[in-house]
Amino acid sequence: MTYDLIIKNGKVILETGAVETDVAIKDGKIAAIGFNLENGKQTIDAKGLIVSPGMIDAHMHLTEMGPRSDWEGYETGTRAAAKGGITSCIEMPLNQMPATVDGKTLKMKLDAGQGKLSIDVYSFGGLVQNNVSKLHEMAEMGVPVFKCFIATCGSGHPEDFSDVDDFVYYEGAKEIARLNKILAVHAENAIICDELGRIAKESGQTSAKSYVDSRPVFTEVEAVRRALYLADVAGCQLHVCHVSCPEAVEEVTRARQAGQNVTCETCGHYLAVDLDDFEKIGNAAKCSPPIRDKDNQVRLWEKVMKGEVDLVASDHSPCTPNLKEGTVFEAWGGISACQNTLDVFFDEAVQKRNMPLTQFARLIAGNPAKIFHLEGKGTIEVGNDADIVLIKPNSPYVLKAEDLEYRNKMSVYVGRKIGAQVAATIVRGNVVYELGKGIVNPHKGKFLKTR
Repeated sequence: MTYDLIIKNGKVILETGAVETDVAIKDGKIAAIGFNLENGKQTIDAKGLIVSPGMIDAHMHLTEMGPRSDWEGYETGTRAAAKGGITSCIEMPLNQMPATVDGKTLKMKLDAGQGKLSIDVYSFGGLVQNNVSKLHEMAEMGVPVFKCFIATCGSGHPEDFSDVDDFVYYEGAKEIARLNKILAVHAENAIICDELGRIAKESGQTSAKSYVDSRPVFTEVEAVRRALYLADVAGCQLHVCHVSCPEAVEEVTRARQAGQNVTCETCGHYLAVDLDDFEKIGNAAKCSPPIRDKDNQVRLWEKVMKGEVDLVASDHSPCTPNLKEGTVFEAWGGISACQNTLDVFFDEAVQKRNMPLTQFARLIAGNPAKIFHLEGKGTIEVGNDADIVLIKPNSPYVLKAEDLEYRNKMSVYVGRKIGAQVAATIVRGNVVYELGKGIVNPHKGKFLKTR
């Protein structure tokens, strides 16, 4: 057989372990794995490189449509993702307007992105205050998961996303269970966080610490507990988004041990940036739940290393520079992160903390594919899509703003020394990015759906 591409001599992360072997690709699929594979139309010598499943970013915001289209569209967002070793993402139903809350708005988004994708994109559906009867439309169009907020969100614009009260959360969870889909939740206690934030703002507090103190750990833990209990009563599979503290992970672990079908994620910035960094970086590091202190980060790492966290995502949530101006309470809360989630996490997890390569691959690819039922994704095995990232270990570089593919060149990682680099990103057999050359083959991505 003649293959389209052979990756030779790299350390390949398989589910059973990392081995030095070759990977052959044909027609966008992994066709063979073994030693001394030959007859490739193209060959990549991966000697000294890690050959990993491409990252599946299960939490990414893009804003192709509406008044926020200058924040981050499909063109720049998916180019940045490809440069960062991401081969697929699940795109959030916000921050674009109109938000993705029914079949019509989902179709609008899919139409708007045609021909602009450099990676494969799945879409979240949205659960908001008045759309439980519309959830089936998005399920029938192949969304793998629905997102809701039990924290305050949205601008009040009629086309913007909105949070749900406990009754709609419960009713939505029942309907999502009936549809055999998954509910993902942003869990913070809205009333307490909003009131603490109002008090801090009115008293003139402006430090990063004052913002973090307005969203204390117990507000996240309480909301996770409530989300877990109501989802369990509704019989709905639950995924807890962007967990920032080990206490919230413990709630998920306890529920899972009791038999509940629940998973959770954390994000690269919670593991790589702490409150002291937030104070130095400024509003670019504002997000919710917030970046917390070093002790919290150390204990969160313990949960990750023990396997209590199911996946690592970027929560790429960009905006324009002017929205990061003003005091910390006035600034937009979101971090531009997708381009550097993988290399920073590899550096922090594998190189600094000796995480096994198999665990690394599960957290960035295998588990997201399994949890969200993304067929043919997440692992390097014969028959799967050839979604692969080549990682160059022990190759430190300092990130500069001009290195970013984002529409707006902001990142908490600018100026950071990162100890590994993405050497190449391959999407269904297409080499999309190469170190030293940049994006070499854009627009090879597709919108995908689940059954």
